[in-house]
Amino acid sequence: MKTQRPFRKFSPQKQKIEELEKNSPRFKRIYSEYELMATELFNLENCEPNNTSDDFINAVKLQTEYLEDEIGDWLLDKPETVKKHS
Repeated sequence: MKTQRPFRKFSPQKQKIEELEKNSPRFKRIYSEYELMATELFNLENCEPNNTSDDFINAVKLQTEYLEDEIGDWLLDKPETVKKHS
């Protein structure tokens, strides 16, 4: 069984993500960066051999988690967050 890539976790909100991408260039950029970072992290963690330092992998994880949290805020449609990001 294949491991599900992290950005797939937002699949249930696909329609809302598409709407946000159409209406907000900032959200579109954040989501695109998140997909890139999540894919890179997946590849770093699952490809052999891995000569990448733990510090670098942890930095990618931290950035990915930050972007994931920001996307989550947009999807929850918190008014104060959306205003801040618009």
